[in-house]
Amino acid sequence: MNPLAHPLARRRVLAGLLCASALATGSAFAQQQPVRLVVGYAAGGPVDTAGRQFAQVFGRELGRSVIVENRAGAAGALGGEAVARAAPDGATLYFGASPTLTISPHVLKAMPFDPAKDLTALSPVLTYANALVINKDLPIKNLQDLIGYAKANPGKVSYGSAGMGASNHLSGELFAKQSGLVMTHVPYKGNAPAMTDVIGGQLTMMFDIVSTASNYVKSGRVRPLVVTSRERNASLPDVPTMREAGLPGYEVIGWYGVYGPAKMKPELVAEINAAVNRTLADDGLRKQWAEHGYDMWTGAPAVLADQQRKDLEMWRGVTKDIKFE
Repeated sequence: MNPLAHPLARRRVLAGLLCASALATGSAFAQQQPVRLVVGYAAGGPVDTAGRQFAQVFGRELGRSVIVENRAGAAGALGGEAVARAAPDGATLYFGASPTLTISPHVLKAMPFDPAKDLTALSPVLTYANALVINKDLPIKNLQDLIGYAKANPGKVSYGSAGMGASNHLSGELFAKQSGLVMTHVPYKGNAPAMTDVIGGQLTMMFDIVSTASNYVKSGRVRPLVVTSRERNASLPDVPTMREAGLPGYEVIGWYGVYGPAKMKPELVAEINAAVNRTLADDGLRKQWAEHGYDMWTGAPAVLADQQRKDLEMWRGVTKDIKFE
């Protein structure tokens, strides 16, 4: 009797062949296992919110569950470390934010992993801009007014941030450097208290992500001067860019991207990149993110890796003369 004649025997052999094939290709997706998407920030914040919105559609495109896992700490670096230590089989991915990958290496005393060596760039996801906002009662109507006022009053222009080394702190440092200004940086424990003091007049200005700054702008509590991206932002269409306002060398964007551990196989990288790009074509997700000032950012893994290298070098220049305690 043919040992494969029985249907149950045939199914077992077929399952074994599929498993062997999955192991040979290194494709976690072929094994139908859940994907763990690590977010390096606490639940409820902007990175976590965007990551969960992404995971919902991404899981549908993969045909399996995508579980978001929060590993908060060290400005997102603990999450990145967890992914860097994982097996390169696609089962553990990182929803990485640009400050962790391009600023933290210059700021943290002990970065727990090397973003340039310990991760594989898989796909870009989205970009976002900052808005420079000022106290609405100041007699400053545009960027050139601000620059003129700051030059006439060295050190009297103050700007808040979410803390030393935060992206909006360094955005202010870059602005001062390119404009030849002397300004006073006031670090806070988060963006919200800094914005409160801009509204109250204790601070002159701050850079804040468009998704939150736009709420204060539209309610008339602060005055926007510029956005930091190359193009105008759909959430603040009447606000000029730095280039339009007379500072052509200034461009700062934040971004999120999907990463995996180092040494992932090329065919697996291509498979995940294709799934991410299908996810970003979803009209519902696109609309949801546009309402928060985010722009979809699609492309090959090299696009993400190139932007990471570019920003890492830019922030190296900005941070080299700053003493971080």
